[in-house]
Amino acid sequence: MTDTKRTTFSVADMSCNHCVAAISAALAEALPDSEFSIDLPGHLVSVEGDAAKAEAAIREAGYEPRRVS
Repeated sequence: MTDTKRTTFSVADMSCNHCVAAISAALAEALPDSEFSIDLPGHLVSVEGDAAKAEAAIREAGYEPRRVS
C-alpha cells in the first residue's frame, strides 16, 4: 500500500528559484498524480503521496532532503 499522507522535508540547500524548478520537475516526474508545495524561504517541500519516492526524487535532483513530518 502506498503512503498517501502529507510529508514535509527540510531542504536546506534549496536556495533559489532554479532549485525550486529542479525539485518541482523531479517530483512531477516521480509522482505525477501527487500534489506538492514548495516554500523557498522556509526551505520546505511538502508532498502528498509516497514519501520514499519523493525523497529519492529530491536526492536525484541533487538536494539533501531531511524528513521533518
